[in-house]
Amino acid sequence: MLDNREIIIEFFPVGNIVRVSAMDTKSLTEISIQCPSNTPETILKRNALKRLEYVLKKKGLIS
Repeated sequence: MLDNREIIIEFFPVGNIVRVSAMDTKSLTEISIQCPSNTPETILKRNALKRLEYVLKKKGLIS
C-alpha cells in the first residue's frame, strides 16, 4: 500500500522507551508510537508503517 509513497521515519529515545514517528510526505499525515527501548529497529519500523497505513486508510487517502 505504501510502496510508491515517500515516508520519513524518526526515532526519539526517551528513557526506557523509543518514540517512533512516521510521516507520509504526500498527504503530510504523521503518526507516532511508543515501544520499549530494547525493541529491534525492524519491528519499530514495521509497527510504525502499519499504523500509518491504518490512519491513511481511515482518512480515505489510500485504499
